[in-house]
Amino acid sequence: MTDISPQTAAGKVLLHFAMSLDGFVAGPGHSMDFLSRATNRPGLVQEYVETTGAILAGRAGFDSAIGDSRPYGGAWQGPIFVLTHHPEDAMPTPDITFLSCPVQEAVGIALEAAGGKNVEVFSPTIGRQLLQLGLVDELDLHVVPVLLGDGIRLYDAPGGEPVHLRRDDAEPTRTVSLRYRPDGGAPDCAGG
Repeated sequence: MTDISPQTAAGKVLLHFAMSLDGFVAGPGHSMDFLSRATNRPGLVQEYVETTGAILAGRAGFDSAIGDSRPYGGAWQGPIFVLTHHPEDAMPTPDITFLSCPVQEAVGIALEAAGGKNVEVFSPTIGRQLLQLGLVDELDLHVVPVLLGDGIRLYDAPGGEPVHLRRDDAEPTRTVSLRYRPDGGAPDCAGG
């Protein structure tokens, strides 16, 4: 399997997450510690820095993980919109706008601010709502070779309808096959 083509700035709404093999985009309490051993292909972060025009985030992720930090290790500068039911008690932060409106309206605001570049959605809850409304153009997932067992799921919709996806390549319905081995833990039988 080859890597997908580079991201383009085409005014897309995309869900962009690093995800554990068992489907979590953050650990308990929105912890992102699992990323400490992750490596990306060269230039991947710069690709997203250059193609992102605005970010739409959720309040829980903002309060516990984002706060006053900037995406991509501070390399990306631009408008961040945090969708919340309680904007009045949010900590004022430069370049962050708190919105209390329907999710469709929030996407429209972010797309306008993005100026033709992409809007990255950094909230699986908002992402689920947007998927159900047909407002997501793309899911960009980077599978990290770790099993978390608990945390914030990429797509959590008990009782919901399946969302079928197509890969962005020549074989859009082909299953992606991954093979991993545990790293650490008990020694193998041959080596003692």
